[in-house]
Amino acid sequence: MYSRTPPMLFPDRLRLPLDFDPDRLARDLAVAEGSGWIGHFVRQTYEGEWDVIPLRAPVGARRPAAMVLISPMAEHFEDTQVLAACPYFREVLRCFQTTLRAVRLMRLAPGSVIKEHVDQLLDVEDGAVRLHIPVITNSGVDFRINGSRVEMAPGTAWYIGVGNPHSVVNRGPTDRVHLVIDAVLNAWLAELLETAERAAIVG
Repeated sequence: MYSRTPPMLFPDRLRLPLDFDPDRLARDLAVAEGSGWIGHFVRQTYEGEWDVIPLRAPVGARRPAAMVLISPMAEHFEDTQVLAACPYFREVLRCFQTTLRAVRLMRLAPGSVIKEHVDQLLDVEDGAVRLHIPVITNSGVDFRINGSRVEMAPGTAWYIGVGNPHSVVNRGPTDRVHLVIDAVLNAWLAELLETAERAAIVG
């Protein structure tokens, strides 16, 4: 299990000084979609269609529920066969010089809603952070954290403080798909967050 760290104060969202190729992200998404989407199992947190494709999952997890409903206490993760078929996703993940835990593609279909909620044990004081890289999105996606909207363009990279209340509504005509990375907070990642904050790359 990752260890708790001394308190570190960051904004509830930061755009990171990393950018990725939206076209190459979309090409790998098309490959990954061939494996099929898994419906998110926690129905009380959303309305409509909210689906997942695991790219890193707990070691030995094979059943869809075990790959999607991940315990915060899980310690050991491995790449899935889907990630093996997606060279650009692997290249993107290698940019993050820290231990990666769960990595998933997460799709919110048009007209769908992720209700306001908080995620436990996934913030800097817990020694973990959640990162988002939009793969495809549209102007009708309304992502809010602490009631304030965050607009994230394809290929950008973001720290999102999911220990704060957040929600998503897709009012647009197309899917919204993010590459969602749960990463261990080490010195490299802390410095990346500090660099982003100093540069005021805030949405």
